[in-house]
Amino acid sequence: MNSKTPFSDSELIIQVQKSNRLAQKQLFNQFSPTMLSTCRQYIKDLHNAEDVMLCAFMKVFQNINQYRNDGSFEGWIRKIMIRESLSFLRSKKELIFIEDSNQSVLSVVSQQYETTNDYQKLIDDLPKGCRYVFVLSVIEGYKHQEIAEMLNISIGTSKSQLAYAKKLLKQQIELIG
Repeated sequence: MNSKTPFSDSELIIQVQKSNRLAQKQLFNQFSPTMLSTCRQYIKDLHNAEDVMLCAFMKVFQNINQYRNDGSFEGWIRKIMIRESLSFLRSKKELIFIEDSNQSVLSVVSQQYETTNDYQKLIDDLPKGCRYVFVLSVIEGYKHQEIAEMLNISIGTSKSQLAYAKKLLKQQIELIG
C-alpha cells in the first residue's frame, strides 16, 4: 500500500497498533469530528473540549492494543472520550448533582426536541449534573447502573437527574414552540 492510499478500516487498526504515523493521522482525521462532538456534549467550552479530545486520542493510541475487535471500534474510542471528559469535569469539580425529592419521572422529551436546531444550547443550559446524566443516557445510550458507576452516584440519583433534565428540556421546548 503506498503512502497516499488510505488504509481500510481493518488495516487501519493494525497499522495504528504498529504505531504507523500515517495510520494514526488517518484515524484522527476520520474520527475527530465525531469525537469532538462527543466531548462537547459534556464540556461547554470548545477549547477545553478540544484539549480533552486530544488527550483522549493520545490514550486511544497508547491503548490501541487493548482493543479486541469484539465491538464497534468507534464505540471503543467514544468510551475513551467520555471517560476523559468525565475525568476533566471531576478535576474541575464540575460534577454537581441537584437532589430534589419532588421530582417525578416524566415521559420522553417531545419530538420537537429532535428538530430543534439549537439542541446543543438547550443541553448546555441544563444544570451540570443532570446534563451529564442526560447525555450519557439519551445520547450515548448508557443504562442507569453504568451511569451510576461512571459518575460515582446512586442509581436513584441517575434516574432523578434524567427526569429533571427531561423536565427542564420540556419547559424550554414549550417556551420555544
